[in-house]
Amino acid sequence: MDALAGDVWLILPPLLILVGIVGIVVPVLPGMLLVMAGMLVWALAEQSTTGWVLFGLSVLVAGAGWVLQYLVPGRRLKEQGVRTSTLVLAVLLAVVGFFVIPVVGAVVGFVLGIWLVETGRGSARDEAWTRTRHAVVAIAQSIGIELTAALGVVALYVVGLLVT
Repeated sequence: MDALAGDVWLILPPLLILVGIVGIVVPVLPGMLLVMAGMLVWALAEQSTTGWVLFGLSVLVAGAGWVLQYLVPGRRLKEQGVRTSTLVLAVLLAVVGFFVIPVVGAVVGFVLGIWLVETGRGSARDEAWTRTRHAVVAIAQSIGIELTAALGVVALYVVGLLVT
């Protein structure tokens, strides 16, 4: 039974990290939280100064990623004239779309939501489509920033494996 417990501590961190990265790309799971949970489990299992230092660095990398994930795309959207209320309504339609059309419904609902809200506000169709494209690019940029931060945490995990 002791060997099984040791194997769980060995397998759980990379499994959490892998599922977390998938959760960033397919935003159904809390990706960065799972990646950080994997690092925490590894640091707890390692019980060394190196493990805790690398975990602390991971928290800094993840924190920077979380902040940049919202600041950079948000600024871009404001520059393009996309309102926060538009995004809120688009996210609500994305949730509805997720349940109506499995797998791709969230994306369809989000894009359609932005376009409908912008068109409903009196924007011309071309202008509404331009703002919709900017919002989609901003969401992709947000996912890219989060993925980059997660890969930075993965790099710290690999360094930890090599050093310890």
